[in-house]
Amino acid sequence: MIKDNNKEGYERVDHYHGGKTSTIATSYAEIIDQLGEDPQREGLLKTPERAAKAMQFLMQGYKQDPAEILKSALFNEEYSELVLVKDIEVYSMCEHHILPFFGKAHIAYIPNGQIVGLSKIPRLVDVFARRLQVQERLTLQIRDCLEEVLQPRGVAVVIEAQHMCMQMRGVQKQNSMTTTSAFTGEFLKEERTRQEFFNLISNRK
Repeated sequence: MIKDNNKEGYERVDHYHGGKTSTIATSYAEIIDQLGEDPQREGLLKTPERAAKAMQFLMQGYKQDPAEILKSALFNEEYSELVLVKDIEVYSMCEHHILPFFGKAHIAYIPNGQIVGLSKIPRLVDVFARRLQVQERLTLQIRDCLEEVLQPRGVAVVIEAQHMCMQMRGVQKQNSMTTTSAFTGEFLKEERTRQEFFNLISNRK
C-alpha cells in the first residue's frame, strides 16, 4: 500500500501486490541494463518499481469481471429506443509491441426490457481495455458482453484509436486513425437503425 500526501491534505492510497511488484521491477531493471543504461543512476533508481506499479494498474482488467459489473446495475424498463454513450475515452496497450493505443469508443444498444446504469458502460470499456489487447478483439469483447448480459434487441460498438506502434515506430504515420466496428441484432438487420447510430456519433455538438 502506497500513501501519497500533498500539502492540501489530499490522500491517495494505491494497492499493489508486493511480491509481483518486486518481481516485475527486477525484470525492468534488467531491461534497462540490457538497453545500455545504468539502472543505478540516480534518475533511474526508482524507475523499475514505478514501472512495475504502472503496469499493474494498466493491466488491472484481468482481475475484474465485466459481466458482474453490468449485472450490478440492471433495471427493468419498457424503454425500447436506442441508448447511446459516445466519446468514451479508451486507453489500452497493444499486445504486439506493448505500446499504448488510445481513442474513443461509441456504444449503443436497444433495450429489450432491461437497461443498464450508464456509468457501467465506460467501466465495461475499461475492464477490457486494461489488458494486453488488439483493437479488433476489444471491439468484439465489449459487444459480446453487452449482448450476453442485457440480451437487447441490438448492440453497436465503434472504436476510433491512434496506435503508438504505428506513430512512434514502424511506418511512423503520426496522423493515422484506426476504426473498428461490431454490431448485433437490429443494427445488423436494419439499415435505418444503423444509420441513426452513425448519425448520432458523427454529431460532435
